[in-house]
Amino acid sequence: MNAPPHLSELSGWLSGRTGRRAERRFRVRRVVQVGFATLCVLIGIQFGHFVAAAQAGSLPLPRRPAGVEAFLPISGLMGLLDWVYQGTLNAIHPAATVLVIVAVGTAFLLRKSFCSWVCPVGFLSESLARFGRWAFRRNFRPWRWVDVPLRGLKYLLLGFFLWAIVAMSPQALSAFLHSPYNRVADVKMELFFTDLGRVGVIVLGVLGVGSVFVQGLWCRYLCPYGALLGLFSWASPVRVRRDADACVSCGLCDKACMARLPVSEKSVILSVECTGCLDCVAVCPKKDALTVGVGRRRFAPLAYAAAVVALVLVGYVGARAAGAWENGMSDAEYVQRIRDVRSPTYGHPGMQGPGETTAAWR
Repeated sequence: MNAPPHLSELSGWLSGRTGRRAERRFRVRRVVQVGFATLCVLIGIQFGHFVAAAQAGSLPLPRRPAGVEAFLPISGLMGLLDWVYQGTLNAIHPAATVLVIVAVGTAFLLRKSFCSWVCPVGFLSESLARFGRWAFRRNFRPWRWVDVPLRGLKYLLLGFFLWAIVAMSPQALSAFLHSPYNRVADVKMELFFTDLGRVGVIVLGVLGVGSVFVQGLWCRYLCPYGALLGLFSWASPVRVRRDADACVSCGLCDKACMARLPVSEKSVILSVECTGCLDCVAVCPKKDALTVGVGRRRFAPLAYAAAVVALVLVGYVGARAAGAWENGMSDAEYVQRIRDVRSPTYGHPGMQGPGETTAAWR
């Protein structure tokens, strides 16, 4: 049975390519990126209402969106290790741990597609680079002798965080997860952006302006989360493959690759820097010269997009069904802690006030 004409047209539009030959991209990735970015904005607005209500002491509080914990990857990693130690998932930021597992699972199955299809920071970074190409006709690429050492920074940051987490004893790790600091880590993150200081403005400004001129400035050089996902993506069975017989060596794939990989020189892309964005496939002028898939099984752009979205949804639905999504903090605890969140008690776990115990809030 043939698909209805309007569905066929929609499918064709999503699978189509946009822009000049050197700037072509699959539209479906833009749609997915915009969808997740919009979701993050809505979560941020809802969480802002939650925090404002807690500051005002308006009980009961509006629903807290657990998805805000996507921006707590360190807490998520610590929760994952604590889960291994304790055998149970901690009830402070369970969604953070679930989303780390989802991101890692996505990287293992579909390369670093979480970075190029889901992450709002990646979408913002790409948008700034696109603006740079529009305004200045190009993005700039640092010299190789500068680029290679800078790429190592994100792995150094990842190594530091992993070392700090793994070096903690099970007891110390559990104490941190239940500390006043971690219990309101989501609130402190929100306050960082709403009460942005001079240093924060300068840092974000440098990253923002730099991303206009250098594509993927944060993602390529500084993001430890992306570095972690890249290591898992190395084992992914899904890879971009080049048919040397069909390739015309135009070099467009090399220019389109956001990871700046020499796609036109490889038969299979194995690099940990590959984000699975499929831009190289979209820009290729020869059919089947570049494909993505497992072995000889190829994925169409829509199938790849559906797989990325499905993995995120499966993680979310599964966590909610298992009761591993919402945290265990009461409205009354949130009100009390948010009122005191700027006190030294919440500066860091080593500055807990006297008499502060987890049991008091259970």
